[in-house]
Amino acid sequence: MRRLLAVVLLGTMLLVSGCTGGKEPARPTTPAEYRAQLKLATMTASDHIYNQGARRFAELIKERTGGRIEITVYPEGQLGKGERELLEAVQQGTIDLYLGSSAPVAGFSPSIMALDLPFLFRDYQHVDKVLDGAIGRKLLDELEKAGFKGLAFWENGFRNLTNSRRPVRTPEDVKGIKIRTMENPVHIAAWKAAGANPQPMAWGEVFGALQQGVIDAQENPVAVIHSHKLNEVQKYLSLTRHIYAAAPLIMSLKRWQEMPQADQELFLKTALEVAAYERSLGRDSEERMLQELEQRGMQVIREVDTAAWQKAMQPVYDEHGKQFKETIDAIVNTR
Repeated sequence: MRRLLAVVLLGTMLLVSGCTGGKEPARPTTPAEYRAQLKLATMTASDHIYNQGARRFAELIKERTGGRIEITVYPEGQLGKGERELLEAVQQGTIDLYLGSSAPVAGFSPSIMALDLPFLFRDYQHVDKVLDGAIGRKLLDELEKAGFKGLAFWENGFRNLTNSRRPVRTPEDVKGIKIRTMENPVHIAAWKAAGANPQPMAWGEVFGALQQGVIDAQENPVAVIHSHKLNEVQKYLSLTRHIYAAAPLIMSLKRWQEMPQADQELFLKTALEVAAYERSLGRDSEERMLQELEQRGMQVIREVDTAAWQKAMQPVYDEHGKQFKETIDAIVNTR
């Protein structure tokens, strides 16, 4: 009987051990217990302000964690063909961090689409007050419903139009022009309202499509136009500044939940700190980049009819603005 009892007890212990052996270890409660190698992905060129900011963020995190957490930056779409593909990988936890325009994020978290409405922001000072304050934090927190953790808003800057057909100063000048847009309903509606023919397309396909004449135009901030050498396939750059491109730094919620609270707080604090640095890179060098584009042969149209563009794109507010009225009103009323 004693032998039988011993055998049963031993079998039970082995069974319990086998059942629990596959479980993940408990979440570390202190930073000393936590170590990670993280991947941060972007679609932009290595020297674009996104990646300059991302490398600074990685340096500070490594320094402030004593090397426990290391972040490797993968620019130029090395980990995916487009923004949506990268975001899906972050959602699934196969990529840890994403930095890119807010427009593709709207496909996962519709509330952030409010930021894409044309001529919503007055200037960069207005941008900073909104995105670094309660409105920005609320939009970032909404991302958790989609499996993301929003760390902070960085930026791409105000978007401008380039094309290979003719100088553009008014909406009349874009009638019939085929323009690449992101896969975002607000962007598509804005260009339809202006009279252009919008063509949603992943960023990785754009240069080739412009080169082959599949599309005539695209729109992006100066930093993208400069770093991706779009002057090689586009003759004209019109400073329309029609939409501000916020750039949320997003982390996989799965990876975020694995981190100790102290490291979570460090990530949030460092992301906000680097936001100011990353924004300054584009703002302080925009005029220099414009002059370099002119030297490369691009014609920069600085004087555009802003009032006419605002009027042409106003119907977008009737089509898409109602669902974001509370957020839009809060942004407009921020002083």
